Amino acid sequence: MRNVVVFGAGMTAELAAFYLTHDAGRAVSAFTVDAAHSPGPVLHGRPVVPWEEIEGCFPPDTTEIFVAIGYARLNKLRRDKVAEVRAKGYQVSHYVSTRATTFVDFTPAANQFILENNTIQPFVRIGENVTLWSGNHIGHHSTIGEDTFIASHVVVSGGVTVGPRCFIGVNATIRDGVTIGADCVIGAGSLILSDIPDNAVLSPSATEISKVPSFRLRRI
Repeated sequence: MRNVVVFGAGMTAELAAFYLTHDAGRAVSAFTVDAAHSPGPVLHGRPVVPWEEIEGCFPPDTTEIFVAIGYARLNKLRRDKVAEVRAKGYQVSHYVSTRATTFVDFTPAANQFILENNTIQPFVRIGENVTLWSGNHIGHHSTIGEDTFIASHVVVSGGVTVGPRCFIGVNATIRDGVTIGADCVIGAGSLILSDIPDNAVLSPSATEISKVPSFRLRRI
């Protein structure tokens, strides 16, 4: 099995290296970032190699790369870096937690990052470069388009289609049979009951702060 180099040096990259090492049993050899964004020569005991020099240190014939970047520019930055990885001749890795629930018809795709306590029911199709943070429900016969980021505790009901390059925030709920267009931003706590067009933004109101301060509460 090839060693893995993690592209990124932020919190997502730190988590990816941890999960790949301690859950997937992969040998994570290094981090890599564009030279202009390097945090220094070492991160968590592993070298940080400039992306411009990666082939000389970890050649494509012995190394896979996992791109551990968040949802910047609506996932387009992560998508572009995956394209750069392939252009250099590297195989793109993936991670699916051993604590995620999947079935025999599920096949991981390149650069998927699927964390613990995700339930992926039968007949679900998930595209490349999709992140499912912890604790989501992806209902049967649903399709999640490529380059999408789904935060924690999202409920995607059965037969839902989520277009590419979407962001879905924590605790969002999508009813069965709904289609969400491409490049949508679905804010935390959204309730989606009907189809959403491309480029839509849904942003539910936040809970207001009470005018009564906590020291005046008598029954708590």
